Amino acid sequence: MPHLTSTAAGATRTGFRTALGIPGYPHPLVAPAQWAELARPGTPLDWVVLDIAAGPGTRPDPHCLEAAGRLRAAGVRVLGHLDLAYGARAFGDLLSDAHRHLDWYGVGGFLLDRCPTERTALPEVRRAITTLRAISDTAHIVLGHGRHPHPGYAENADQLVTFSGPWSDYRWSQAAEWTADYPPDRFCHLVHGLPRGHLDEALRIARWQGAGTIYFTDRTDRDGRVGPWETMPGYWDDIVSRVGTGVSE
Repeated sequence: MPHLTSTAAGATRTGFRTALGIPGYPHPLVAPAQWAELARPGTPLDWVVLDIAAGPGTRPDPHCLEAAGRLRAAGVRVLGHLDLAYGARAFGDLLSDAHRHLDWYGVGGFLLDRCPTERTALPEVRRAITTLRAISDTAHIVLGHGRHPHPGYAENADQLVTFSGPWSDYRWSQAAEWTADYPPDRFCHLVHGLPRGHLDEALRIARWQGAGTIYFTDRTDRDGRVGPWETMPGYWDDIVSRVGTGVSE
């Protein structure tokens, strides 16, 4: 059974709010019903990522403008997708994409996808975050590591994605001991290939490991051939209900 590396830390992991973080859906013209569903009142959303073309695209898209505007009007935080390419992305290109996201879509923050995890890359990531906050002082910054990074990253961002992968790995995963020093709203878990019958178990794991933001889906990546996050899970209504009311320990 999944567990924390510290039993003392586990005692601090109860009684917190869980919300959904949406890694991004296909273009609103292709998936209009999915984007409309996200704006439904009462949906327990933390944020929704807007990713037009691995970023903001080359020109404002009217369909994305409408979708982002509808979400903002519903009080939902929209994040622009920025690809760090594990530290290989040119700083100027990253900043240009950030400005486009802000100017065109009025995003409330950014998901820095494919974020490095090593201590040596921390100064450059810190530089990027500092610059993003300079151009948008209220920006919500999420680092998309996909696994536990060096703990220094937690001092610079609002949230870290410390798990992104299949249920077969998640059900046996462990939280790094240093995460116990931070509240649950600092961590996000993204899990695909999760059967409906294990939904409550996965929610309990997220709570035990201290992840306040989650996204679970029964879709799979088909051995890396497709994006598992691109369609809503078949149990969308179930997960909205469970997250909205909490899950018993």
